[in-house]
Amino acid sequence: MKNVLFACCFLILVYACKSSKSIIKAKDATSDFTLAFGSCNKTSLENELWDDILAAHPDVWIWGGDIIYADTENMAQIRHMYEAQNRVDGYRRVKEKIPVIGTWDDHDYGLNDGGVEFVSKVGSQHAFLDFMNVPEASPRRTQEGVYAAHDYVLAQGSIKVIVLDTRYFRTALTPDTVTQKRNRPNTYGEGTLLGDTQWIWLENQLTSSKANFNVIVSSIQVLSAEHGFETWGNFPHETDRLLHLIASSKAQGVVVLSGDRHISEFSKKRIPNLGYPLVDFTSSGLTHTYTSYSGEPNPYRIGNVVTEKSFGLVKFNFKTNQVRFKMIGNHGEVLGSYQENY
Repeated sequence: MKNVLFACCFLILVYACKSSKSIIKAKDATSDFTLAFGSCNKTSLENELWDDILAAHPDVWIWGGDIIYADTENMAQIRHMYEAQNRVDGYRRVKEKIPVIGTWDDHDYGLNDGGVEFVSKVGSQHAFLDFMNVPEASPRRTQEGVYAAHDYVLAQGSIKVIVLDTRYFRTALTPDTVTQKRNRPNTYGEGTLLGDTQWIWLENQLTSSKANFNVIVSSIQVLSAEHGFETWGNFPHETDRLLHLIASSKAQGVVVLSGDRHISEFSKKRIPNLGYPLVDFTSSGLTHTYTSYSGEPNPYRIGNVVTEKSFGLVKFNFKTNQVRFKMIGNHGEVLGSYQENY
């Protein structure tokens, strides 16, 4: 019976508020669970990293957004691009061996920097869920937004992955007309990133979680907020609400994974009443990166910004309560690393 219960990648698929659940075995003595993630992937460009992702032997692959670059209201075009992605040999091999979950960002949503105003968001959601092979009977098929929770249970402990939707409900940004930045923060209290329903859902996921580690996937950065592009910092009251929720929920080992920026970096911030630092690991640029990057402020940055094409690797150890973060480039090159004890 134990062999059945802990067979690798045995999936009990119950989505949205009930979450999906996987029961798996640990793979090695130093990492009980490994996830790989990445964002910003153009189907028109070669992704050289799929073999490196497979070589890392992750337990799950997480799309962090911008899976395709559609930017259209035409659902036939969006579906065509998803089909093209599914035909990519490297990605097909990944899907054959690794469970795939994730979220969207603006370019697969259908509107650059788009939010609640996008007229084709319902059809775009259906196309995204089809691409992610979400069952027709899943509650995610009837809810607004693509957010979901996935629980991974091992003999040694468990991990909850909370995938947010920062598009479907996001209200208007405030253009910066004073500096050369694209956006400036909204007036405190004005606007929302997640919308009321998703906020209630997120609060329930965190406060009820018994997991040893809780991974929040946000398509846009949470901690880096001064660059003027899309970030939680454009909604400062929403950022404060999220950080307060993380601390007050008493959820263990919360980690943030983000994308969007075409750069990769580690950010870390001490949160009041949280017994460990919050790490936001940005991994962005699977097929193309911000090669002209010349610097930008981020008071929470750890180490250097990486502008090479890469994916993120996160390794969890339940015995030591340690998480190791790595930026992996072509041929498995480690471009940056950090570890934190929880």
